[in-house]
This record gives sequence, C-alpha cells and structure tokens, in this order.
Amino acid sequence: MDETAVLAAYDREMREGARADGPGARIERAGGVVRHVSETGGWNAVLWSGLDETDAQRAIEEQIAHFTGLGQEFEWKLYGHDRPADLGERLGAAGFRAEDEETLMVAETARVAQDAEPPAGVRVVRATDEAGIELVVRVHDEVFGKDGARLRHHLLTRLAADPGTVLAVVALAGDEPVAAARLELVPGTAFAGLWGGGTVERWRGRGVYRALVAHRARAAAAHGCRYLQVDASDMSRPILERLGFRALTTTTPYLYGA
Repeated sequence: MDETAVLAAYDREMREGARADGPGARIERAGGVVRHVSETGGWNAVLWSGLDETDAQRAIEEQIAHFTGLGQEFEWKLYGHDRPADLGERLGAAGFRAEDEETLMVAETARVAQDAEPPAGVRVVRATDEAGIELVVRVHDEVFGKDGARLRHHLLTRLAADPGTVLAVVALAGDEPVAAARLELVPGTAFAGLWGGGTVERWRGRGVYRALVAHRARAAAAHGCRYLQVDASDMSRPILERLGFRALTTTTPYLYGA
C-alpha cells in the first residue's frame, strides 16, 4: 500500500469531499474549511482545512462565530499533517480543549483477516432495531464512560433513513452485551469506517474485538470497499497492526463549547 497516496485519497474523499452523515445534516465549505453542520442536535465539526500562517487565525475566529451563532458546540478534527504546523496551539489559545490523540489507521480490506470468530459462548449479531441499538449504546456507555444519547440518535436516524450505509453489531455472551462496534459506508468513496469498537473490561483479551473487526471487514468487502479506516486508540492500535492496518497520521479532536 502506498501510504502517501492513500492518505491523500483519504483527505480528498473523506475530508475535503465529505458527505453529511444523515438527515438533518449538511456540509458547508467556507473560509478555507469544510464543516459538518447538524440541525437536529447531532455532530458539528470542522473536517478539513486548507490554511496557512496568513489565514489560520481568521478561519478559527470565523468558525467559532459561526457555530456559537447557531448555539452549537463543535469539534475541530485536527490531523497531524494539517497546516499550519502550530494549528493545534492556535486552537488551544482560542479556547478549544484537546481530547486524546488517536491514530488514523488504514488497511486494504482484502488483506484484513476476515476469518476471526468470537470465543466460545459469544455470538455477534447485527443491531437493526431500537432494542439492538440500546445494547450498542449500553456497551458504549460502559466502555467509554460517555453519554450515548448522540450515538443513539445517530444510529436510529441512519437506520431509518439510509440503512444500507451503517452496520451496527453487538457481541453477546448469552444475553449480556460485551462488545459493540459499527461500520459506516460512504458511497462514492474507496473507504469504509470502523467506529465505536469497544469491549467491556472483563471480556478483553479474548478475541472479541478481533471478531468484530473481521465481521465488519467481511461486510465492507461485500460492498466493494477497497480500504478500511479507523481512528485507533492506544489500546486498539496494537491489535489493528497485527491485523494489517498501517498508521498514516494522528488525529485529535479539539472541542469548543463542550
């Protein structure tokens, strides 16, 4: 895999050419940035910027004014190769709060091991209704310690409006949800995103996470997606590296008003 070319394609297709993630959301291009705006309480973010030392400060101020004018908190999704080099410092000085850095990892779908099965006593099922989504959110709340209201809204909205673009899965030990994740497909691009993968602490180290990656890789392959992309935490990065993913850059969410 030509990592430089793949990163350029990711920037072009998934960031600069971003699509709205569901009903009630739109993509706007203004002031050297591409931003995602939700009208229904969903995710608001700056996804891409083409800035330099001469216009970065103005762009930051414009985005703050835009989203605060809407009464919305938002995220500036900063990547390690974005310019200017001190953009993160500028965001911090403007009142943004940096969350944990993650690693953008990409693999060719066909090269990811797709035969990993969950451990004995665990089955992977698709969440296709409200009850299933509640299980996904329950895992999310326990693993990440965050309120899953926005995730619940996002998944239920996507499943209702465009079910072919999202696959939510949950691993069950009996009736107990022990891991969950989702696959998001972006028609017209070469990439499918692996999101929200997490396993409750007492079930870690048993291969459940790998099984969820394999399950989603099979689905992505069936849809003809050439690449799988994930924003990996320090915990999941070693597992993904063993599965064939490569680190292309870093990504850090800078939050404003949250």
